[in-house]
Amino acid sequence: MDAAAVTGFRESFDLSTYLVTDSGQAKAAGHDLVDLVYEAVAGGVTIVQLREKDMPAREFLDLVLRVSTAVARKVPVLVNDRVDVYLAAREMGAKVAGVHVGQGDLPSGSVRALVGPHAIVGLSAATEDQLYEASVGSAGVDYVGIGALHPTTTKKDAPESLGHERMAELMALSTLPAVAIGGVGVDDLALLRAGGADGAAVVSAICGAADPREAARALAAAWAGVVATDDEGEDA
Repeated sequence: MDAAAVTGFRESFDLSTYLVTDSGQAKAAGHDLVDLVYEAVAGGVTIVQLREKDMPAREFLDLVLRVSTAVARKVPVLVNDRVDVYLAAREMGAKVAGVHVGQGDLPSGSVRALVGPHAIVGLSAATEDQLYEASVGSAGVDYVGIGALHPTTTKKDAPESLGHERMAELMALSTLPAVAIGGVGVDDLALLRAGGADGAAVVSAICGAADPREAARALAAAWAGVVATDDEGEDA
């Protein structure tokens, strides 16, 4: 199947309310993960990254297929790390939009060669050097995820927390769209937007919420509220 027909999101995607999944947290909160993603998108999530580091490949592929069926015509669905699972899902007709990889995964240039020109490729970064490498044309990266903002237990290999001041410094250095991640909550959104972020990626704030739709709505509203405040300031 033509990758352009399957994806179609690379030219325009919205990082503002970015969900990274954690099936363990979802289960502990009493949610089926596919239902949680559906509700979160209904609440305002603009992009979804399926991150299931300990899930066997076949099980992960099944999850990607089910989530894609539920929401991929509304928002981009990205696969974390597993380029093979992304490619298998795409081959099976799923409308998966791309992949997100970390510094310890396949080099982003190799990932781009594997997924082709139409897929979204995201890359985690936490230093000036990593941001520079991501910006090189041969890297094939569309956006970066910068973190961790705060200490987080949702990722075993999470880098040392940056805090808002350092996060803003790194955002200013990025030549690519950038999303902040790592312990992000609704109260962080105003500072992140003011610090130059293009979006906020959350795990626990939605996956661990009693009502994922309302949690997503609160995050989306907080982000939009910052935009509205900026607009008012310009008009004054």
